[in-house]
Amino acid sequence: MELMHNEVIRIAAGDLKGLYRVVLDEPTIERVVAVRLDADAEVARSKGGRKKKEKTKRPRKKAPAPLIGELLWLSRRELESLDRERHLLRVEIDLDPIFYLPTTAAADQEIFESRKAVMKDFLTFQTLRDSILVHTGLGGLVKAVVESAIASRALVYKLWSSLCRHGFSETSLRPMRENCGAPGVARPCDPGGREKAGRKTAKQMLAAKAGIKLPPEQPGMSTDWRNRIMAADLSIPEPKPEMPARCTLILNSHFVKRFKYVDGKLVAVEPEKASELAKHKKEGGKVVEVKPEKGEYPNRAQIRRVLEVEIPRLVRLAQKTTAGHFKRSLRGLVARNWKGVAGPGHTWAIDSTIGDIYLRSSINAAWIIGRPVVYIVCDVWSTAIVGFYVCLQGPSWDMAKLSLFSAGADPELIGDLWGYHALQTLSPAPTLPAVLMCDRGEYLSRAASQTGVKLIPVMSYAPPYRPDLKGIVEVLHRIMKDHQRCDFIPGAIDMRRKEFELRKFNPNDGIFTTRQFVHYLHTIFTKYNLTADREHRLDAHMKAAGVFPSPAGLWAWGHRMGVGFRRAVPKSELITSLLFSDTGRVSRNGVMYAGRHYSNSDVDQQQWTAYARNFGGWDIPCHHYPGSVSRIWTPNVAGRGLLDLKLSDQSTASRELTFDEVADSFAFGQLNRADVAHVKAMEALKALRQVQELVETAKAQTTAAIARDTGAKPTISEARKLEGMAVPAATPPSTAPAAQSHMDEAAQAHLDMMRAIAAAANEAQQYG
Repeated sequence: MELMHNEVIRIAAGDLKGLYRVVLDEPTIERVVAVRLDADAEVARSKGGRKKKEKTKRPRKKAPAPLIGELLWLSRRELESLDRERHLLRVEIDLDPIFYLPTTAAADQEIFESRKAVMKDFLTFQTLRDSILVHTGLGGLVKAVVESAIASRALVYKLWSSLCRHGFSETSLRPMRENCGAPGVARPCDPGGREKAGRKTAKQMLAAKAGIKLPPEQPGMSTDWRNRIMAADLSIPEPKPEMPARCTLILNSHFVKRFKYVDGKLVAVEPEKASELAKHKKEGGKVVEVKPEKGEYPNRAQIRRVLEVEIPRLVRLAQKTTAGHFKRSLRGLVARNWKGVAGPGHTWAIDSTIGDIYLRSSINAAWIIGRPVVYIVCDVWSTAIVGFYVCLQGPSWDMAKLSLFSAGADPELIGDLWGYHALQTLSPAPTLPAVLMCDRGEYLSRAASQTGVKLIPVMSYAPPYRPDLKGIVEVLHRIMKDHQRCDFIPGAIDMRRKEFELRKFNPNDGIFTTRQFVHYLHTIFTKYNLTADREHRLDAHMKAAGVFPSPAGLWAWGHRMGVGFRRAVPKSELITSLLFSDTGRVSRNGVMYAGRHYSNSDVDQQQWTAYARNFGGWDIPCHHYPGSVSRIWTPNVAGRGLLDLKLSDQSTASRELTFDEVADSFAFGQLNRADVAHVKAMEALKALRQVQELVETAKAQTTAAIARDTGAKPTISEARKLEGMAVPAATPPSTAPAAQSHMDEAAQAHLDMMRAIAAAANEAQQYG
């Protein structure tokens, strides 16, 4: 058996049953010096004097713990026998957490240092051992400390008792003045008990100068008042009102004791308003005045004190707001958002917001098309932005699918659709995830479930009004809007400002088109992926491997380590499952969709237009990306996969337009359709009247000519020749060859004149 200094043992049976702390273990003399720790082990010494027969009305403060520390010389053989019989147990004593807190008050630190100086020899094991063995007790060390005049004998034994009770360490000498006053213990001022504590009022102090002791005007808090306040507060629904209104409700609920009839109705007389209600006179009767009495109800400060003491601070905070707001904005951190995520590419979060910027139309920059809807797709593990989409429609699953297509498709394809050069910030390129977190409205749609069955194994959504459960996407929206405001983009606004006058904006300040805004977002999201600080995400192994602390760095490292998620999804599957589907038409003019002409070399080789011209056109299924009219996709019936049909140069739209903008231009054209039809009708009427006038004039001239002509008429051929000769009436008629020669000369002169006019027009076009 081996026992150590400062070890605590428990003897479970026999005459020595109890709890002990070992001071010395001396095998040479077969003795173990120990101190018994049981509270009832030693009988406290009588302080003398007569015993009190009557108990005081005021409860006395808690008595201090009795002193311990008498050295017991136990037989080592007996302890060994108990140890063999498993009656000697080694235990530990858990100290109060206050022992491990540093002392903050200067006075407490001074006391602590003086105590350590007094008990220096008691804390030195060799000195303590030698003194106990020589003097067979503590007398030698105690006498030395007292003779040095640094402490009294009572203080030494008090500190020795603390060492025996809490352990032979400097920590056991720590002053415990934090417990002075018994914090947390109620001190009610019940009738017949203690008086109200605290500073006297000015009136009481002036009366005391004259030798008069006045009772307090406002009694102290009693147990009955405290219980009634808490019961009344429980009946107030949450969220609780502000403290003044809360106190009024408590008084009205549980402290109004007087009622009276006012106009035939029973009305409660509140203490603060009793004097006002007492002045009311009932018609036909007499009202007895009820005067309020001080001390019948607690004041506002007392009610506030009870609520602040009885209700924990965090509970009070939760009572002042709704449960949803507390969970969303005030609750403590319960986990990280990447908890349970295997690695990069495994879980994506998608969310939409209305962009705080006004855009202009690509067709006519003078048109304001309003604020866009921006979708952002974020990888939860690496916090990288894997894709985004800008649209002009409200949030829906159709728009969310386009965002997923922008994230899972080839970045070069997305850049070509929007007309920018795609920068590859994430290596390897993202593919569709295993888990997608979206909004509740999008998740519950039928289209979402159908898409999930095909492409996404697991889909989840956050509860309503809980953006904190997918806060990473909300933060990215804030980053985007902060960039717009800090980059001084014209037309950008800050709707999060509290000051209403600072939220004013002018839509005419906008300068970006949809395509330019997409270019801008691609730039700031690229910067975010490459430069956002993710130092807090790097552990020791990541730092040793030289991982760059950015979303792109985390993405690349996760895939290199084999924890990334990737899966091959054919391009045709992405297009047919995520893009808008519609019907096109093959006609003799080519492949037409929404009034625009699309072409492809395969279509030309397969002579679709020849078939349509000779045998009639036919409808074809097609898919399009609303962000660009530059191309559509249709199944390749003569081969495999999809045909990529690009917008023809002779089409009625240009590549940089979106389908929404083309639809806007069509709708704008429809606005003037009635005016155009009116102008056409008026011009047609004008032409009709002119034709009618010409006809009437010609009829009159023909009738008059027929009436004047009485001679023989030439044949049609002769008349045609005479009309073509155009000879003046004074010229004598010539022979036929001469007439034919004259006609040739006239025709030649006319041709020469026309050639001269064409040459002059070409010269004018060439030189200005």
